[in-house]
Amino acid sequence: MFEFFSIGLMALGGYLLGSISGSLVLGRFRGVDIRALGSGNAGGTNALRTVGWKFALGVVLIDVGKGVLAAAVLPLILASSGSAEWLLFGSVAGFAAVIGHIWPVYFRFKGGKGAGTAVGVVLGLAPWCILPLLTVWLVTIIGTGYVGLATILAGLSLVPAMWLLGPEPLPAALGTLAIALAVILIFTHRENLARMRTGTENRFEKARLIKRR
Repeated sequence: MFEFFSIGLMALGGYLLGSISGSLVLGRFRGVDIRALGSGNAGGTNALRTVGWKFALGVVLIDVGKGVLAAAVLPLILASSGSAEWLLFGSVAGFAAVIGHIWPVYFRFKGGKGAGTAVGVVLGLAPWCILPLLTVWLVTIIGTGYVGLATILAGLSLVPAMWLLGPEPLPAALGTLAIALAVILIFTHRENLARMRTGTENRFEKARLIKRR
């Protein structure tokens, strides 16, 4: 009974923490609503394109930071670092933070796509996955210019990276988290995939180094 209560507490705490959207909080100080600009997404990429790199950097730091706090710090209330319970509670709280970022209770359930917060969660619980994820993301950006595609492929790469580079045997909580994060990132970027199919998806041309002649 106590463990079910603890999991529920972690889920609630992670969700409320995740609902603190970096772009929307900073936007209030700047007098802008990022959801009314560009693609309408309350995330770092849209912030960079519409408001500038300094604003986008602040957004990324907040969104990644809350993922780390939810996954690695919040569970310390109930479990010691590195324990099986800590991993379980961190996985629950971390995934809930990603859900909170996507559907934030403080901002009428309209937030971002969860990528930055997911990175923070992985950084807090499975830092060995960060380099493979970053490599896949950068290679895709350089090759295609599609940020959405890069994020989807990086999310998918989390699954093999977790199993191949993680501890043996891999804790079930981490394996489940990897799959859940990959699925939610595909879901939140489904419109990007649809636009790529129709040829209407915007490219980040400044980052696209490999271009067709």
